[in-house]
Amino acid sequence: MKIAILGSTGSVGSQTLEVIQAFPKEFEVIALSANQQIDRLLEQIQIFQPQVVTIGSEVLANELRQRVDDPKLQILVGTKGLCQMASMDEVDLVVTSVVGMIGLEPTLAAIRAGKTIALANKETLVTAGKLVMSEAKKYGVDIIPIDSEHSAIYQALACGSHEEVKRIILTASGGPFRGKSREELGDVTFREALKHPNWSMGKKITIDSATLMNKGLEVIEAFWLFDLPVNQISVLVHPQSIVHSMVEYCDGNVLAQLGPSDMRLPIQFALSMPKRLITPWPRLNFLEHSALTFEALDHETFPCFDLCIQAIQKGGTFPTVLNAANEVAVHSFLHDEIRFNKIPQLIADVMSQHESLNEMRLNDILLADQWARKIANQILERG
Repeated sequence: MKIAILGSTGSVGSQTLEVIQAFPKEFEVIALSANQQIDRLLEQIQIFQPQVVTIGSEVLANELRQRVDDPKLQILVGTKGLCQMASMDEVDLVVTSVVGMIGLEPTLAAIRAGKTIALANKETLVTAGKLVMSEAKKYGVDIIPIDSEHSAIYQALACGSHEEVKRIILTASGGPFRGKSREELGDVTFREALKHPNWSMGKKITIDSATLMNKGLEVIEAFWLFDLPVNQISVLVHPQSIVHSMVEYCDGNVLAQLGPSDMRLPIQFALSMPKRLITPWPRLNFLEHSALTFEALDHETFPCFDLCIQAIQKGGTFPTVLNAANEVAVHSFLHDEIRFNKIPQLIADVMSQHESLNEMRLNDILLADQWARKIANQILERG
């Protein structure tokens, strides 16, 4: 299997390379990309010797050209480079592990080139789910989720037909602030929010987990991936993060997928399926987890989740606007410019000003994204 990784220097991208390194006879790296982490990309180039790499700017590309010994290495730049890399003839599977809207266009390029997609960039489906799934169907492309929750659902759905599914149940750890009140969250810092109890992830997704925005985005992602209405998608808080998600069938049986909190397992599944490879990673020890507990979601303390549900119910470009406003809010929070509780407030303010476009052409989605970022930044400037 020949693989291109969009976002190889991030958390999921780096763990994908760990999986590839563990199975050198199964997988070969063809292309890698980074936005700004040039030193880490150089290390990856030396180890995996890709044919092509993409970097975020021409300035960094020139620096890369000066520091790389291999004259055969093709160096591309920006979104155009990602699209070119994702559609290379030599590539069988594209791992989309970049963060944010930047993943949309190269994912579409890969789909239109007939590549299998291992999807970790949930924003692609959140912002353009209708378009992406339509294109995947048109070109006969499989989209295999890397998110642990969606990987769990994907596997459990193999045991029944679509018509037999009563509901799917996504699990949530509850994040670092589970059990706290909205008032208690007023003064939390981004450093506190980055201390996730179970998972090791990038900064943006860790903040999204703290606000429960991530779980709302996962509901939208599941809506498109599994072609189910929102009322057939439930969420339960499961602090141990051992049950990754469940499928309840019409006959009352519930199938759950369990495993350690290790992203390498769903990554390995996405790369190897339909085969299952003997994993070198730590396995689940049930004796270390004698109690598996479940709780209801706290909607009052974490309003970002309900904003996601509103966005998918309204449809059109509302999910795009939700996502863009959230990206601006999280960026501001990580730079200590706004408080934690300002994140959902900013998103709600932007959504309240939006007049949705019902068309889902790529240009409409990009325009809605730009509009939302502009409005969000204007609100922040006004204080």
